[in-house]
Amino acid sequence: MSGGLLVAGTTSDAGKSVVTAGICRWLVRQGVKVAPFKGQNMSLNSFVTREGAEIGRAQAMQAQAARVEPSALMNPVLLKPGSDQSSQVVLMGKPVGELSASGYHGGRQEALLGTVVDCLERLRGTYDAVICEGAGSPAEINLRRTDIVNMGIARAAKLPVVVVGDIDRGGVFASFFGTTALLSPEDQALVAGYIVNKFRGDVSLLEPGIDMLRGLTGRHTYGILPYAHGLGIDEEDGLRVSLRGAVRESVVAPPVGEDVLRVAVCAIPLMSNFTDVDALAAEPGVVVRFVDRPEELADADLVVVPGTRGTVRALEWLRERGLARELARRAAEGRPVLGICGGFQVLGEHIEDEVESRAGSVTGLGLLPVRVRFAPGKTLARPTGEALGEPVEGYEIHHGVAEVLGGEAFLDGCRVGAVWGTHWHGSLESDGFRRRFLETVASAAGRRFVPAPDTSFGALREEQLDRLGDLIEEHADTDALMRLIEQGAPAGLPFIAPGAPA
Repeated sequence: MSGGLLVAGTTSDAGKSVVTAGICRWLVRQGVKVAPFKGQNMSLNSFVTREGAEIGRAQAMQAQAARVEPSALMNPVLLKPGSDQSSQVVLMGKPVGELSASGYHGGRQEALLGTVVDCLERLRGTYDAVICEGAGSPAEINLRRTDIVNMGIARAAKLPVVVVGDIDRGGVFASFFGTTALLSPEDQALVAGYIVNKFRGDVSLLEPGIDMLRGLTGRHTYGILPYAHGLGIDEEDGLRVSLRGAVRESVVAPPVGEDVLRVAVCAIPLMSNFTDVDALAAEPGVVVRFVDRPEELADADLVVVPGTRGTVRALEWLRERGLARELARRAAEGRPVLGICGGFQVLGEHIEDEVESRAGSVTGLGLLPVRVRFAPGKTLARPTGEALGEPVEGYEIHHGVAEVLGGEAFLDGCRVGAVWGTHWHGSLESDGFRRRFLETVASAAGRRFVPAPDTSFGALREEQLDRLGDLIEEHADTDALMRLIEQGAPAGLPFIAPGAPA
């Protein structure tokens, strides 16, 4: 078997990432050796593989769903926005430059198709099946000529395509029909059918629409997936963070001790790897929220300044909003603050940046004795260490090089009083360290909060991935999906007018 499938969507956030992960988990349960793939990803949430390559966190999550080690082959092109107009281009896990949107779509993207196809073929030579995720919508007719992630890769690799639509938004039938009808005859020939996502209610009420869609398009609906709370794991962007989402959408687990612990995360511009706080939200009695006003820090027991692709811009934003003043007040009062990566950098004394913002010399918040110099090369690493007497693992993704001039050592960063700073993402996923850290925070905040002794973030993540696999196994036509993966798109799929413009 050397099968494949492209999971496209009617829109961004239709559910492509989670459906792809669910199919991967379902297949691996069937004994299929499977890998995920996304030719081009635009996201500020990224991960570092063991070989030191940067890829989208969604693909790392999908690799975990497939029970395989993440690789740069699974996401050969990653775009990390630095503004509304430009992005850093990461090719095969390494940054190769900054390009405007017009520059990228004006020729660079099309030139990368060969690399993307080669990566996919290398995966298909190793695995029984490769489940590919598209981006946005395949019917972006203004971008079709240079497309390397939707129908461009489907055509090049002869992949069958299923289109996912979010029925919770409404208009799913029109979206399915319109998406198909805006594709060329050659592209339409690969669109085998549809998956309805986030359905609430009685499926029998939807069935007449499914039948009519089949009559209009000649295409099968491969599944009607019910709405499931808290499954937006490792989203590419937005604030539907995985386990935080689960906490917000369901009853917050009661605390083990007498108090809850309140965590405020500063929603800084170009926020990256905000998934760092998922592990905090997984703890019973920890309430996590994103904030952008100084008064929202007043009742917080811990304030987190997360990573960002725009450190100097984030620093300016914190000052403009009055949050910088509140952070300084908290530090003076001995109330906990944690800075991660870019958030760590803004807490320092001085930033020298001729790389990211090209702002030159900038004064930081001065809460930690750290000076940061931005280097042209990017640090990509998977460090391990110890803090608070517990083993810790993490990953680093940054251009800023920190010179620590004092304080207490903390995960290659430092701590002064109740202010902590580190470049390590993912450290809070280490269960023992997270518990000790929360105990320290609770003590400094004067809260009678006690971390649960048995919370395992890894086990919770596995439970979520199993739930995704269950959704596919229980609510999709798995026999038809398997045939599609093994045999490709059915022959003779009808053309739906008008097709793509000439």
